[in-house]
Amino acid sequence: MSTVGVVMLVHTALDRAEQVARHWTAGGCPVALHVDGNVPNATYRAFASALADDPLVRFSRRHRCEWGTWGIVAASQSASELMLREFANVHHVFLASGSCLPLRPVQELIDYLAARPRTDFIESATTADVPWTVGGLDVERFTLRFPFSWKKHRLLFDRYVDLQRKIGMKRKIPAGLVPHMGSQWWCLTRQTLSAILQDPDRAIYDRYFQKVWIPDESYYQTLVRQYSGNIESRSLTLSKFDFQGKPHIFYDDHLQLLRRSDCFVARKIWPRAGRLYQAFLTDQAGAMKRTEPNPGKIDRIFAKAVERRTRGRQGLYMQSRVPRHGAENGITSNPYSMFQGFAELFEDFEPWLARATGTRVHGHLFAPERAEFAEGQVLLNGALTDNPKTRDYNADSFLTNLIWNTRGERQCFQFGPGDNQEINWLVARDPNAQVSVISGAWAVPLFKSNRNFADLRKEAARLQRIESKHLNVLRSHYTKARVRIWTMAEFIEAPMEPIQTIVDEIGLLQQRRLSEAPTMLDLDGFGQFLQNLKNQGMHPYLMGDFPVEQGPVNMPKPPRKPYLVR
Repeated sequence: MSTVGVVMLVHTALDRAEQVARHWTAGGCPVALHVDGNVPNATYRAFASALADDPLVRFSRRHRCEWGTWGIVAASQSASELMLREFANVHHVFLASGSCLPLRPVQELIDYLAARPRTDFIESATTADVPWTVGGLDVERFTLRFPFSWKKHRLLFDRYVDLQRKIGMKRKIPAGLVPHMGSQWWCLTRQTLSAILQDPDRAIYDRYFQKVWIPDESYYQTLVRQYSGNIESRSLTLSKFDFQGKPHIFYDDHLQLLRRSDCFVARKIWPRAGRLYQAFLTDQAGAMKRTEPNPGKIDRIFAKAVERRTRGRQGLYMQSRVPRHGAENGITSNPYSMFQGFAELFEDFEPWLARATGTRVHGHLFAPERAEFAEGQVLLNGALTDNPKTRDYNADSFLTNLIWNTRGERQCFQFGPGDNQEINWLVARDPNAQVSVISGAWAVPLFKSNRNFADLRKEAARLQRIESKHLNVLRSHYTKARVRIWTMAEFIEAPMEPIQTIVDEIGLLQQRRLSEAPTMLDLDGFGQFLQNLKNQGMHPYLMGDFPVEQGPVNMPKPPRKPYLVR
């Protein structure tokens, strides 16, 4: 009766390799084992002795195997030749490693391949069609020479590649061969595999591929195109790689994930994943359901894992993934609002906004004296303190941490030219930010203060310079925040319209009527104050065209049909 032969390449965890080998032979599949030449002889002899009682196990000639070198291909050649010579009833040869684990009953694999007696399962794609190469070498791995180990002699490897590129050195590809690449793990028919191993030009091909980089991913993948009449360009082995080209390792908690793949074999299994070996090597009847292998069913999970590792969670910063400026996965995690000039122009603006929107409204988070958290708190979620020295050590991180630690609850805070300005660019670049500015409103507290006019003029000039720079940032073409800027003069002409727009945009309280309006401070005499600044040589231009005789400004009463906050 025909069966499937398994070629196993083993170099570590020999106890697990023995367990898997016995599982294959118990299902009627002969096994040809290649043990890496780097394994100590005493260890090898003990391993061979442990399997000496199994009539379906053979050991091939040993080669020294190192990643990316010819030794791995030579090992598979020796073991495959032994398999074809010793077991005439083998119709397919399945290449596996010592870290591979059968996921379905062995008989299902035998039946599956018996129903496809002329089909070779091997990933085989031209270099132009391979998207998974990592390291910058695709076509060049076939046209340059690689006599040095990439892992042991990286400097020599890189310099020799650079030298070949510089002098234009190129190898000639053997006539008739079109280089192909794919997964190392294949399953070939006896006819195709024997044709590759017995080819009259094999010495030429072997000599050429001995200097190809990572030949185990191209030798069989290229030569199979010479002989096979029916190739399914896919592997029957579930093997996943991360964004760096390193294989994913499966642990005990991947049990259900492996079951969903419906694949026959998976690698790489952690040697101490006892639960996986127990589940798949002992429960023959219920290991997996009979269905077509479909590793694509779990591709979404791996893609999500890669994205999480490379980009992280939106708005989360952590020491193991330091973000590059401009390449963050979201500057912050949630929408938030920054108000500039509103608390200076309206009485009790913060509690009014909290009632109107249902958000948490802070005072000046970046004030020089302290971070003015909502309701006078001194400590906020995530152990954020109101201490200004701690906050200003890294103002950007203070804000992004605050947004992250309070996610699910929209944050609003006040800002002004008297605050720490380090966050200006971060907020401007953040699509989550809603920025509302009444330019020049910082002058109202000066107007209300009872200070020497010379000091007021000096302070007004300083604050105006700071706010002018901030407005330039907000108007930059790099800005991604939702920004609205009004001069103080144009804002007080019709204050309810912009306030309603802002509140509507926050939009947390749906279908709630705005029953009250914020109370604006008495600005009687403010125009004359600005004129006095001009008379003293300071030009207050950010307030807009503010008349000298400016009478009291009163907010309109809410209309009979109040504004709606959507």
